[in-house]
This record gives sequence, structure tokens and C-alpha cells, in this order.
Amino acid sequence: MHAANRVADRIELSILVVSYNTRELTLAALHSVVRETRHTRYEIIVVDNASSDGSADAIAAEFPQVRLFAISENIGFAAANNRASVAARGEYLLLLNPDTLVLDSAIDRLVDFARREPLAKIWGGRTLYADGRLNPSSCWGRITMWNLFCRASGLTGIFKSSEILNGEAYGDWQRDRVRSVDIVSGCFFLIRRQDWQGLGGFSPLFFMYGEEADLCLRARAGGARPMITPEATIVHLGGASERARTGKMIRLLAAKATLIERHFSGASRFLAHLLLAAWPVSRWLAYRLGYALAGTDHYRESMAAWAEIWTARGQWSGGYPMRAKGPVIGEPHAVPHSAGA
Repeated sequence: MHAANRVADRIELSILVVSYNTRELTLAALHSVVRETRHTRYEIIVVDNASSDGSADAIAAEFPQVRLFAISENIGFAAANNRASVAARGEYLLLLNPDTLVLDSAIDRLVDFARREPLAKIWGGRTLYADGRLNPSSCWGRITMWNLFCRASGLTGIFKSSEILNGEAYGDWQRDRVRSVDIVSGCFFLIRRQDWQGLGGFSPLFFMYGEEADLCLRARAGGARPMITPEATIVHLGGASERARTGKMIRLLAAKATLIERHFSGASRFLAHLLLAAWPVSRWLAYRLGYALAGTDHYRESMAAWAEIWTARGQWSGGYPMRAKGPVIGEPHAVPHSAGA
């Protein structure tokens, strides 16, 4: 019997998946976990964020061994992972997006890497798009005044391959070697459960985007040195549950504004907010110029999108509003799905 299908004396790994209207992708992700994870004793915990596509029923039917919690409202990525972690029993927690596919024993390899590099305290791998191209979002550089300036001025877009001018993305680094990084993406994010608990999990301020950056920065302040390894490679499609460009950018800007509030101080915080606000303005001006010169639909649509983002600045310029943590798993409106309990 497979390790995930029995109650093990000692669970090494709790795999946490948060789903939201990604039924087929989530099922494929879970199948890849079961198929490719052969040496690590694990459990899978899924929190379904009130999907309307039948995700919870489908997961319960195909994976009765999964510990499934159906939530009555979409509480976001951060809060859902916090709830899942309460039920976890593993020595390690692995946050895994539902729009991923595990390749070539990637989870086993990542756990082995963590045991070889215990001082990192947070570990990640390499991510690819479905066509095999590098998806660089497995890790990021921290938000800094310089990175904000490069983004606002357009230097990041002009010099994408430069690690100096495109520092958050580490330039054109192919994620092809072991390296310490500032931030490991929440799509494939490994941490010891005791370290997660010591950090208090994700901050309840975040809804989607920025929560792993905040956690990594807090962990680094305590001595952690997050690392990634190309030995652990997965497919990450990216943004499967967030399709509207303007909505995604508004959430991303709100997350960055929240990071500025939490990790900058004094005059630097004020200046950082100004530079963040300059980003959509500069993008709108750039696309307006492009439209004036070329007149194509691409420039017109992009110009309109950035204008909409700027108009909605009241939703992002101050960061995410204060959020309550809410009840943990096991309270009445965070109960196990009846078919998957």
C-alpha cells in the first residue's frame, strides 16, 4: 500500500494544496504527487476555497485518502494555508499550488535537499511552463528601493536580463544551480513545521501574493537563508485561478504596498510608496506613447489596463486592509468534506 494511503507511524511531509476553481488542474497535480513521490512518507491536505466548479466533490471522489477541507468562502491563499497547517502532522510542510505537476521525484528530491542543507530553513526548486520553458517565478529577490526605482523608471523592462537592473527576477538566471535566494515562491515551498509555527505562518494581512515574501523576510531576519535547487523541478502553469490582468495587478500592488509597510521604515517607507505608485503611471505613459506611434490593439489594450489599475489605486496604494486570522481548521465553517474526511 502506498505511503499516502495508510496512517504512517511518522509522517515526514505534509503537502498543503489550496484550490479555487481549478478542478482538473488540482486533480492532475494530486495524481502527479502520488505518481512521483515514492520515498517520502507524506500526507496531503487540501483546502478548497469555496470553488464553484465541483472541485471538492471531485477531489473527494478520486482521492479518498486526502484530508479535504471545504471552506464556505474564499479566504485567500495565506489564510487557507494557515488553516491547513493546523491539521498537518509532518516534520516538514510543502506548499504546492494546484496548477503544478510534479516531475521526476521532485518532492523526494526537495526533501533530500532540505536534509542536506538544514541551515537554509526554507527550500524551493525549479519551475517550468508546460512547454518546458523556464518559469522564473520559483524564487525572487526582495523588494528594495533600487528595485522599485528600476521598475518605476522602466529599466527593468528594458534590461530584463540584467540582475542589477532586474533584481527581483534575478535577471536571466536560469535557476540551474543551487543558490541562496531572498524569497522562495509559495507554489513549491518547503519549511519545517516547527519553523513555520515559530514564525506564526503567513501573516493574516495578505490575501494572495506577497505572503511568502513576508514570511521569507521574517525568517531571514532570524537567520534563515532560503535556497533553491534545480534537482527538484516541477511544472507551474501560473495564475490559473487569477485570469484577469487588472485584478491580478491590483492584488500584486496591494501585496507590495503591504510589504513596504512591514519591512521599510521612516522616510524610506514614504519614498518606497511613491516609487510603487510611479510604476503603473510609467507603464501607462509607455503604452500611450507606443499607441501613438504604432496604433495597434496591443498598445491600446495595455494602456487601458494600466489606466484602470491607476484608477483603482485606492484598492492597493495603502496595502491590504487588516484581516482577522479567522477560525482554524476544525471549527464549524472549516469542517472536513464529508466524502474526504
